[in-house]
Amino acid sequence: MELALTEEQTMLRDTVRELLHRFYDGEALTKSGDTDPGWNRTVWKQLADLGVLGLTIPEEDGGVGAGPVEAMLVQEELGRALAPEPVLDSVVIPAELLRLVGSADQRRRLLPALSEGTTLLAFAHTEPGVRWPSTELATTAVVQGEKYALTGVKNPVPRGDVADEVIVSALLPDGGTGLFLVDPNQEGVRRRSYRTFDGRRAAQFDLDNATGELLGDTTDAADRIALTQGYAQAALCAESVGAMEVALTLTTEYLKTRKQFGVTLSKFQVLTQRAADCYVSLELARSMSLYATAALADGGNDPVVASRARLQVGKSAEHIGQEAIQMHGGIGVTAEYPVSHYVARLTAIGQTLGGALEHRRELADRIGEYDMVEL
Repeated sequence: MELALTEEQTMLRDTVRELLHRFYDGEALTKSGDTDPGWNRTVWKQLADLGVLGLTIPEEDGGVGAGPVEAMLVQEELGRALAPEPVLDSVVIPAELLRLVGSADQRRRLLPALSEGTTLLAFAHTEPGVRWPSTELATTAVVQGEKYALTGVKNPVPRGDVADEVIVSALLPDGGTGLFLVDPNQEGVRRRSYRTFDGRRAAQFDLDNATGELLGDTTDAADRIALTQGYAQAALCAESVGAMEVALTLTTEYLKTRKQFGVTLSKFQVLTQRAADCYVSLELARSMSLYATAALADGGNDPVVASRARLQVGKSAEHIGQEAIQMHGGIGVTAEYPVSHYVARLTAIGQTLGGALEHRRELADRIGEYDMVEL
């Protein structure tokens, strides 16, 4: 992977940044969050028209067929703008599952619609009381004619509130994990939507003999789920970097303008040193995000790389978020000031697909694979 962006990649980044900047400021974000579906359908259509929604979808399936670098550039811009459009949860993750597992007919039916923004999907995998990587499922699937009947509870399901169809993971009768397309509006499915900590939307699905269509003909999709989550981990890293960059910029600008004892806060050496430490954390996170993206661009999808990246990005996000609040003082925690929303989003990302504890455990469990470990 080249570290310097190509002309096309730079144009993509700048176009997405300009689009989101036109639609979102603090007031617009608050308004969109307080109305259904919690994001702007005009922005969604323009993202589709620009080809952003189809970036990760192969050309033969109606998409653009771009690589991970382009996808992560978009995620970083979404993080910078705090844009609530469900690009990752409703398009990228379901499209990756369809690409890896779906049959030709399923891909033909759903992938072009995802690229065009006319269909929204969601991945229902996490279950109550089970933390990432969620390898042991309580949701079961039994054969029912040519399809399956699914029973269980899925929560949280990010953006499940707007999903036209849901991809549900369940334990197959003969063992292994199956993936099923489920109509959330059928009898046997109860959908309960709610707002998350960061102002986004999610849902709980209670399944009681709900009819599901097996995705592809895979008898165990556990490894494909892990690959998809690895892709999502890199996307969350990129989004975090975008959000951290703006949170730090807001903080440094505040230090330059807010006066105390007749001088701006930037004149206090200890505060400038703390801001400099935050910049170091930001660049560490950016480097690890590039590391995760480069691994994907080179054809690798290693859970060790993903956990390494998430661990450092999470530490940087916690550091920058806490310092941003502290250096702003009381205004930093108010809903009227944007920095609090950036910190809330970073906090939510830090608990998505594993927190620091889970990723440390993932790395610790693999120590035996190395001949030597240096501290």
